Amino acid sequence: MKLEQNLPAPSFNLQDIFGRTINLEDYRDKRVFIGFFRHAGCPFCNLRVHTLTKLHAELQEKNLEMIFFFESKEKVLLRSIFHKEVSPIPLISDPEKKWYAAYGLESSAWISAKSHLLAFVQTAFKARRAGVPLHTMADGESINTIPAEFLVDLGLIIKKVHYAKGLNDRMDTEIIKAFAENGTVLQ
Repeated sequence: MKLEQNLPAPSFNLQDIFGRTINLEDYRDKRVFIGFFRHAGCPFCNLRVHTLTKLHAELQEKNLEMIFFFESKEKVLLRSIFHKEVSPIPLISDPEKKWYAAYGLESSAWISAKSHLLAFVQTAFKARRAGVPLHTMADGESINTIPAEFLVDLGLIIKKVHYAKGLNDRMDTEIIKAFAENGTVLQ
């Protein structure tokens, strides 16, 4: 079931791939961007992570933290220099997709196939130029996972929900910056 604005974010207390405890309750007095990505080799997701990590310091200065989820197993993520360099942003491995389900992510062969047909080649070239990983899926990963992003306000209330309509459909970074600045949610 998809989540909606103005409801509490599903709370979690998990360990990230770096061995740190990430308890959403600890973020109660901050704004948070929570991103759910596909597998460690997905160029669509890795380009997005690349973009967001470049904004990390700017957003953190404005009291916005980020937490990333990947469906890949921890060992797969830790083999990747790119994913290890995401730190200090928490990166949580959820191969059972428990938290993907809690946050209402969908699986769609149709959306995945359409995105691959229309944008995979261009995205793969962009990924190569940016130096982000691009490889086939590892053990247990799914080609049909569809990403989602959430802006969570003070008090852990969801203020913006973005369920991707394609693998390269993401929340505009200007929306994230405005939210970090003053809690404003641009449409």
